[in-house]
Amino acid sequence: MELNGVYFYTATILDWIPLLRTEKFKHIVLKSLIYLIKKGKIKVYGFVIMPNHIHLIWECLETNGKEMPHASFMKFTGHQFLEALREDSDELLRRFKTDHNSRNYQFWQRNSLPIKIADRKMLEQKLDYLHLNPLQKHWDLADDPNNYYFSSCSFYEQDDPKFNWLTHYMTIYE
Repeated sequence: MELNGVYFYTATILDWIPLLRTEKFKHIVLKSLIYLIKKGKIKVYGFVIMPNHIHLIWECLETNGKEMPHASFMKFTGHQFLEALREDSDELLRRFKTDHNSRNYQFWQRNSLPIKIADRKMLEQKLDYLHLNPLQKHWDLADDPNNYYFSSCSFYEQDDPKFNWLTHYMTIYE
């Protein structure tokens, strides 16, 4: 990913384990995004947190020290997941054990997928996709996309202030 480019980004939990099913882990994701926003490292235009993956529409604005913001996000959330699992669930933590030289645990699959947003039409298609994701039959997380808390849908559809840290995508095209 390049700085100052807007991307549709998908990151998946290792082996599709539904780690993000509980609110505790979803809040770790949100807190990390908010931290990077407040530091001026990223802008987030849309998001959804699913049980085993996330979709973001975001822009990396500047490096976080020597790291790209998306790398900082993945590393920080991984550390927070580790701490939470050490407190709550040794059994689940064992599923993330790895024999990589650089770490003992891995939470995110290495093949995160950034797709550069080419234009407003593409951004709106991706935004619709991520907002409708919780309604898919195999997830069945909500009956209305505005009712799924861990999504930016109500920010756009109802001017919901709970995610006032988001940046409206139309600011890109002004």
